[in-house]
Amino acid sequence: MKLIVGNKNYSSWSLRGWLVAKQSGLVFEEITVPLYSDEFEAEREGGELSPSSGKVPILWDEEVVVWDSLAILEYLADKVGRERYWPKDDVARGMARSMVAEMHSSYQALRSECPMNVRRRFDGFEPSEAAKRDMLRILQLWAEARSRFGSGGPFLFGTFGAADIFYAPVVSRFISYQVPVPGFAAAYMQAVWEHDWMKAWVAASENEEWVIEQYETQTA
Repeated sequence: MKLIVGNKNYSSWSLRGWLVAKQSGLVFEEITVPLYSDEFEAEREGGELSPSSGKVPILWDEEVVVWDSLAILEYLADKVGRERYWPKDDVARGMARSMVAEMHSSYQALRSECPMNVRRRFDGFEPSEAAKRDMLRILQLWAEARSRFGSGGPFLFGTFGAADIFYAPVVSRFISYQVPVPGFAAAYMQAVWEHDWMKAWVAASENEEWVIEQYETQTA
């Protein structure tokens, strides 16, 4: 099994796919194809990225090919059991699935104004009203999950799972753009940031040599 990802510093969806694969407990080969590079274009046109029209992450499991991080999660959950990703309690699982789906389809202002850039810290960032609404909505969801279902550990539903995986890039964005958050959210973000897999991803991103200029100038 192999997982193809983009630059660790910039690719939020690659981070999700990679965490999903790590959470499965299965052995996989990791292949990084730098975004917008000649190698990326070649793989997109006729290589291993072509089934996904050049989107990362993409998972190959022998003859099976799965792209989109949510599809990768569902595919691997079928292989290893949904309990690795989702809460056992029906009520908690319903909320966790809804939060993941909302993250997958929403928050366009936040995505646009705050591209993921793990290495950078932006001073003086002032989000638009639309981005502020996205941030507030996310904080409200985090607060509800933690208060209702978080007693078993420091993560949204206690133990690390799909919801934390899908909001991990948001944690990175909030840190990079120095978004002020209440204490409970700061504690949750610290737990995510200090997770062993996140520390490995962050360390790898800091060692990357690739720079995408359009994501290095987002200061407002």
